[in-house]
Amino acid sequence: MDVTLSGRERSFGQDQIIVSKTDLKGRLVYVNRVFLDIADLSIKQTIGQPHSLIRHPHMPRCVFKLLWERIQSGHELFAYVVNRSMNGDHYWVVAHVTPSYDCDGKIDGYHSNRRVAKKTTVNDIITPLYAELRAIEDNHANRKDGMNAAFAALNDKLTAKGTDYDRFIFAI
Repeated sequence: MDVTLSGRERSFGQDQIIVSKTDLKGRLVYVNRVFLDIADLSIKQTIGQPHSLIRHPHMPRCVFKLLWERIQSGHELFAYVVNRSMNGDHYWVVAHVTPSYDCDGKIDGYHSNRRVAKKTTVNDIITPLYAELRAIEDNHANRKDGMNAAFAALNDKLTAKGTDYDRFIFAI
């Protein structure tokens, strides 16, 4: 679905939570009303579709690489994410993504809760960081090479600060 970016930012209530669940391939199997309202979608437009349906093009691919590595290995991840509504607006969230398990203890999907991101953190820390990571990604002809280079740059940046990804996210 081609969407023209509007440049307008949306938000949702501090007391609201966006909830979605996906299968192992990242296809939506559940979304709540807050998800539908902010994304400007209907249930029919979401269920069975890839979660990337709401992916904003300014979101660095290397953050999703980190996310998939973590959740597929059974670990949770917190991340700042900019998403896109179907009318072209965008909205920032702090996402908490976890694997879901079946009764045999095998991962059978993923669950995400998202809250409103703090504006100062997004403006002062995340937006410049993500712009730097996207520039690294875009500087490579091969998308995968760009993603891997940005992933390495993120890890180098965290190492230079004497921290890891989780500590960085929780500190900002």
